[in-house]
Amino acid sequence: MTLDLRFGVASDLHIGLPHTIQNHPSRFHLVEVSVPAFETVLEHLSQLDVDFLLIPGDLTQHGEPENHAWLAQRLADLPFPTYVIPGNHDVPVPEPDGTSIGWKDFPGHYRQFGYGERNELFYTTSLAPGVRLIALNSNQFNDEGKQIGWVDEAQLQWLSQTLAECSNELILVTIHHNILEHIPDQTLHPIGRRYMLGNAPELLEILQSANVRLVFTGHLHVQDIAHRQGIFDITTGSLVSYPHPYRVIHLQQDAMGNAYLKVESHRVKSVPDWPDLQQASREWMGDRSLPFVTYMLTQPPLSLGQREALRIAPKLKYFWAAIAEGDPEFDFPDFPDGIREHFESFSHRHSQEIQLNLQDNHFHVQLGQTNRASAPLSPQSKKMLNFEAVEL
Repeated sequence: MTLDLRFGVASDLHIGLPHTIQNHPSRFHLVEVSVPAFETVLEHLSQLDVDFLLIPGDLTQHGEPENHAWLAQRLADLPFPTYVIPGNHDVPVPEPDGTSIGWKDFPGHYRQFGYGERNELFYTTSLAPGVRLIALNSNQFNDEGKQIGWVDEAQLQWLSQTLAECSNELILVTIHHNILEHIPDQTLHPIGRRYMLGNAPELLEILQSANVRLVFTGHLHVQDIAHRQGIFDITTGSLVSYPHPYRVIHLQQDAMGNAYLKVESHRVKSVPDWPDLQQASREWMGDRSLPFVTYMLTQPPLSLGQREALRIAPKLKYFWAAIAEGDPEFDFPDFPDGIREHFESFSHRHSQEIQLNLQDNHFHVQLGQTNRASAPLSPQSKKMLNFEAVEL
């Protein structure tokens, strides 16, 4: 093998020091476990001796200066490099307001973690000989000052030029917003579309033309791997939301230039004061899901009345928890046909990725050298990569 990399992916840390945690009764995020959950991940990754850690945004609860400062210091103490990008929670305001840092302040907090001397919120860096990371910023503000998911024209031009200059390298891209759909009709649904990059088709065209295969995203707080026209969008759930997952990625390339990818997923199972974090967090999410699923029921394509939605919503208490786990399977035999078909369409068995045998948590694939559809690993390749079954 001419390339052999193993790295961690932990997303949407939402680091909140105790005195900064904002409490409101309906929040999904268990921000109080953010620091101990991240420490658990770091301990495991240190034991694995990974080459680096990738964090695709939402490093902090809401852009608090002290949370950014704490995280930057913690990352500086690690035995491996870390590369970060901003999420919407990291740069929530254009200018500092006394509570959150300003949009342009982000690179200054993370000089050691990809940005170097750059003042833009995007960058590129070499990960290993022949391997390059391109880190994009998807956080912008429109004319009304509202935060949107978008890659601006100047950044797209920089990306095209950078890809042209790195045509002989294996490229990894990271960006906070999703560029492929991870739930049915995500681009159209009022809940799902805010997690999508607004100009994803334009970005995808640039990436496809440069034979980019791997994109790492966050934001949606679910475990999912989407595939379209040769590109894999690997989105990783949040460390402060059930099931508190993170990933270990094994990337290899042979002398012929064929790349092989192996994805393993793990969960933080307990932290101090939360001995059974998985069960407690699932209940936490379920207990707060009623307004969320009621909104889903009352919006297109179902557009149910409020009374009917409130009747059905309790039966969907753990619906989003199952989505967040990855590889969900649903069966609602007691629902009316249209409603049953809609919610069962979120099952993994109905996804287009099923043709690739694409699993959201544990997956291995031969990426090849072109944009043609990837093929599952041959038995010989599996043996060469020493793949083993992994259990959560």
